[in-house]
Amino acid sequence: MSLASLPVATRDEMQRLLHGSCDSSFLSALHKALAAGRGPADAGKADNGGRQLLHRLRLLGETLPKANRLLDDPAQVAAVHAWAAVADPSLCLAALVHHLLCLGSMAQLADGQGEHLGRLMEALRAGRAKGVYLITEAGQANSHLATRTHAELDRATGEFVLHTPDPQAAKFGSAGTLDVPQTAVVLARLVTDGTDRGVFAFVVELTGDDGLLPGVEVSSPLGLGALPLDYVLVRFHHVRVPYAHWLADGAGIGDDGTFHDPAGSSERRLQRTLRVGQGLWATMPAVAAATARQSAVQAVNYARQRRTQGKLSPGVPLLAYRTQQRAVLGALADAFALTCAADGARTVWAESLAAPVPPAGNGAEAMGFTPWAAVNRPLAAYKAAAVRLAARVTAVCQSRCGFSGHLDVNGLAAYHGFHHAFDAAGGDSQLIFYDIGRSLAEEGGQPPGETPSAPPASPHWWPAVVRRHQNSLTQRLSGQLRTTDPNAPFDAWNPLLEDAGLLGEVYADVLVAEDVPRTLDGIRDHGLAQALRPLAALHGVMAARRWSGSLLAHGTLRPADIRGLSVVADELCDAIGPHLPLLTEAFAHPDDVVCAPLAAPDYDTALRATLTWTRGGTQ
Repeated sequence: MSLASLPVATRDEMQRLLHGSCDSSFLSALHKALAAGRGPADAGKADNGGRQLLHRLRLLGETLPKANRLLDDPAQVAAVHAWAAVADPSLCLAALVHHLLCLGSMAQLADGQGEHLGRLMEALRAGRAKGVYLITEAGQANSHLATRTHAELDRATGEFVLHTPDPQAAKFGSAGTLDVPQTAVVLARLVTDGTDRGVFAFVVELTGDDGLLPGVEVSSPLGLGALPLDYVLVRFHHVRVPYAHWLADGAGIGDDGTFHDPAGSSERRLQRTLRVGQGLWATMPAVAAATARQSAVQAVNYARQRRTQGKLSPGVPLLAYRTQQRAVLGALADAFALTCAADGARTVWAESLAAPVPPAGNGAEAMGFTPWAAVNRPLAAYKAAAVRLAARVTAVCQSRCGFSGHLDVNGLAAYHGFHHAFDAAGGDSQLIFYDIGRSLAEEGGQPPGETPSAPPASPHWWPAVVRRHQNSLTQRLSGQLRTTDPNAPFDAWNPLLEDAGLLGEVYADVLVAEDVPRTLDGIRDHGLAQALRPLAALHGVMAARRWSGSLLAHGTLRPADIRGLSVVADELCDAIGPHLPLLTEAFAHPDDVVCAPLAAPDYDTALRATLTWTRGGTQ
């Protein structure tokens, strides 16, 4: 069965599954924007220099709402960046920073735009300037909690003076594209009358048409092969910033110098300033899902075409082997789970955008090891879980495609590099897991509950198992914490951090696991649900196999349960087989967006078409 043969209503439901509420006209415009000017020679390259990057950001921006309404439709925002990641991960990262962190900060934190700030925002949306976000200070760990770059108010002029106090406070970011205008959102410690008022965001123009602006200093490039962009260190030398470029988020300074801030404390101020990260976290599952789907489709395509010459059965395709089935169909199943998680994350983000920012002291989680879980625990967890699972999926697909999986032209290396690098970017995933585990242990949790009654071949089995496992881990860690000295937090937590990280990761897996049957149960078309049900169950079985050590160690499952999972996985692979044409066609992105030979009906011919040949002995 192919996608074209399905009823229109079924195709529409599949589109909603993959792209949320985005309609066909929006997806068509997005397709056109990304396909413009691309060809096979562009695949795997980073078009991240100057005017070309601005041109591509402009094409993407034209598909989105106006700058001040940028976040009105989370599904469109997620789809733009997901498709961009499939076309070119470096473009996706530039766009995430440009739209969600730079423009997003202005849209969410500015108290009225003002004429000049409004012009800067529109220039960013229209691709006349590149957006940068400068938060990390390269010389110290956890710099988000101890920002040392400062912006001091000059009462005489009403401007802020932005300054880097020492070399260790230099900002790290993708700000090395010096041949085009760049506008940055810079996080700095606000100082008035010699008093630290907390960390705020400031809009700073870094470059103009003629290069760096006065007082801005940029290092030579920092190479990062896994995710090629224009990374540099940035320092500020008494740069004058207009008062209107302070993204005050409700704070203010009176004519007499009196400072007021609705956040109520420096810690709460940092959480409010960093809440723009929620858009990035909510979008990353969609990005992870799109690249994972494309990777899995290409791996399945390769496994169906590639004939083996092994002695067991010469001439059979790779996909005939159980080991290959579990790997590449398991990757397809994980990609489906990420697709479900993308919808869950969008829902959480939409609810967050609709909810008013709580006043000081109300509705805010206390900050722990990092600010991320305190800003939004589930969205931080979604980000961390999504990039790790997508990195695993793309790595498996690379491995199962032999040397073809590592060729730049096929894109799998770029997908893997993107997600592997993003484990530390956008909020370090391991620190997020530590912090979530800490907060869960301090809250106490619930008893583990009964052993799940659903069989492993059911999509409802794994969510019940992993939820029980989370409760068990929470109870154990809470018990360990109660035996420690609350007045010595480092001594208490230092030996427990590994367990806290494990608990945080399980919490994130619970979110993904529960999104899968929730999504499946919401599909009205019976035939489509039948095609997706074994895929949903296979994700759970493969996840249980990955978690088997922890599940056994804590008694969540028995050895016999784990031993039986291989048989269940094979049965589910057999059930998926008849639906593969439909699934791979639906999950694949258009050829002129992907431009990968591995996605072609005849891979060998498509690869040769990208090559030129030189023969010796000819004139």
